[in-house]
Amino acid sequence: MVFRNVIVCHMVPGSEGTVGDVFGYYDRTTRPQDLGVIGRILLSHHDLYLHVIEREQDPKVSGQTRGLPAFQKIAEAIGPYVTPYPRYWKNPSDSVAKEFYRWAPEDAVAPADTTLTVVVQRIKPGAEPDVARIFAESDAGPLPAELGVAARFLYSIDDVFVHLIEQDAAIAERLRDRHEQKPAFGKLMTELAPYVEPYRPESWHGPQDSVAAPFYRWRAED
Repeated sequence: MVFRNVIVCHMVPGSEGTVGDVFGYYDRTTRPQDLGVIGRILLSHHDLYLHVIEREQDPKVSGQTRGLPAFQKIAEAIGPYVTPYPRYWKNPSDSVAKEFYRWAPEDAVAPADTTLTVVVQRIKPGAEPDVARIFAESDAGPLPAELGVAARFLYSIDDVFVHLIEQDAAIAERLRDRHEQKPAFGKLMTELAPYVEPYRPESWHGPQDSVAAPFYRWRAED
């Protein structure tokens, strides 16, 4: 299973192209894979910047904690556009969201083609145990298989809740905008409602409005 870190910051809306170009340059001219990084996805959601860093091994085990050799140069280049989100921010590690739940079906064969969806919401302070419990109960039932979910990871940082969903790409495409029709999905949403809400409730019309939009991707070729 791929190990992922999720960084959450504020980002100036409309600066996706500039930020993506910075990472594109350094991903081409350096070798992130020498530091254990095998991929990255940059996404935006309203005024949020999300950076999903993919590794083959937990950096706490490998000791490889930085994503690019030119870390400081990147920070300086994107500094005018990307700023800390947490109110308690003191150093770069405070921008890393904390994983509080992960799930994958036991003894399941991974789909040949998967897609990663990143859902962003707000979470009530201290609600992580309740949210984890609700997902664990749902994941013990048939809903994940019905939706083609191959794995899920839940993170939080300050009042932001980030939900990474690995899903069979064919099933995801077939069920696009139709999963709300499943009673078990409606039950899950109802149980989560006291603890999470849309990041921007005033512009939310349905679950798809909580999905972050990717604007840059990179994968190591060796």
